[in-house]
Amino acid sequence: MIKRDIVYFEKAGSQNTDDTIRLAVDRAKELGIKYAVVASVSGETGVKAAKAFAGTDVKVIVVGHHVGFSGPGQRDFEDRYLAELKEMNIPIVEMSHALSGVERSISRRLGGASRVESIAEALRTLIGVGTKVCVEISIMAADGGYVPVDGKTEIIAMGGTWPGVDTACVIKPAHANSFFDLQVREFVCMPREKSRE
Repeated sequence: MIKRDIVYFEKAGSQNTDDTIRLAVDRAKELGIKYAVVASVSGETGVKAAKAFAGTDVKVIVVGHHVGFSGPGQRDFEDRYLAELKEMNIPIVEMSHALSGVERSISRRLGGASRVESIAEALRTLIGVGTKVCVEISIMAADGGYVPVDGKTEIIAMGGTWPGVDTACVIKPAHANSFFDLQVREFVCMPREKSRE
C-alpha cells in the first residue's frame, strides 16, 4: 500500500498556480521524477515552473497552444516569456493538440463530436479541465520526443483551467497512437470545484 497526500483547492483557476508548481516540485523530488511537463499559454507559467525546478535534476518541458489556435498564424506565447524560456534552454512544444487536432475542424464544419473530442470532454467534465490538459500535454511531449515512453518512466504534468495551473498528476506517458497505454498514476493536487465560477 502507498499512502500520499493530495491537495484539493476549493476553486479552479490561476490563483492556485504557485501552489501547484510547488507541490509538483515536492512530489517530483519525492519520487525521483526526471521530467516535468507544464501547460502554458503566454509562457508565464512555463517560466515560473522552470525557475521552481531550477537546481533540480528535473527537465522541464513547456507545452503551449499550437500556432494558429487563437487565429491564423498567431502564436500565443508572449515574446518576453519565450525569450526567457529560450535563455534557460527550456524545450517548448507547439504542436496540434492531441485531444482535438484535425477532428475539431471536422466537428466545426460538419457538426457532431469525434471520439477523441468525446474523450477530452469526459476528462474535462468528470475529473476537471486540468486533468484533461495534463493528459493531453503528456501525449504531446511524448509525441515530440521530449519524454521517454519506455513503460517505466513517470513524469509530472501540470495543467489548469486557463490561465495558470491548478492540477498536477504523476503520469506514465504514451504516444497518441497508443493512448490507452497512458496512465494517470497519482494526483498531486486538483480543484474540488471544477469550474472557475
